[in-house]
Amino acid sequence: MLFRSRARQTTEVIAHFPAFIATTLLLAIVPGQGVAMIMRQAILGGARTALFSLWGHSTGLIIWGALSGVGLSALFAKSELAYSVLKWLGVLFLLFLSAQTALHLRKESGKFNFDEIDNDQGKSSQNAFRTGLIANLTNVKAAIFAVAFLPTFVPRDFSLGLGIFIFGCLWAVVSSSWYLFLIWTIDKSSVFIQRPQVRRVLTGISAIGILGLAVGLALTSPH
Repeated sequence: MLFRSRARQTTEVIAHFPAFIATTLLLAIVPGQGVAMIMRQAILGGARTALFSLWGHSTGLIIWGALSGVGLSALFAKSELAYSVLKWLGVLFLLFLSAQTALHLRKESGKFNFDEIDNDQGKSSQNAFRTGLIANLTNVKAAIFAVAFLPTFVPRDFSLGLGIFIFGCLWAVVSSSWYLFLIWTIDKSSVFIQRPQVRRVLTGISAIGILGLAVGLALTSPH
């Protein structure tokens, strides 16, 4: 009887997968902090750098899912102070990322190589991972989605904490799939992007876009 009950609960969870996948895919497609970060990393550092940033970003999604599962992320839904702290951390990080991106306009080289920034390959990989992780952990939209939407997909009879964590991991997989497509597209266009003039234009657009996200985030409110 217990086995049948658990099997039924598992089936109910799986039945929610299609709707959840569609929702998270739409969320990933809509331009935002994650998309801007991945595209920025791919343009400046190439596929390798973008992949390490993507792993950091995905790790952040899993962390948000885990926090929501144990109830800690509910703090950002109930506390305006906690929301504001997270929001302004996100604003500051985006401003830093925008300024750092703009500085690359001074580079004349058109090479599509992250080693221009840091010759230590191991360190550059860590920096790329950290950029992706911080971009996600300071993303208010990710926090709100984890708090407000993840629990709604968990069947009533299923463990809420475990269910949220499962959907959090699925969230990371779906988002990563879309970002991998973006990275692949940019990588296939690398010959075109490597042209100094094109790279400078895209870098400038990326810096302005990230700055716009920072301004938009600064103007948001918890209500």
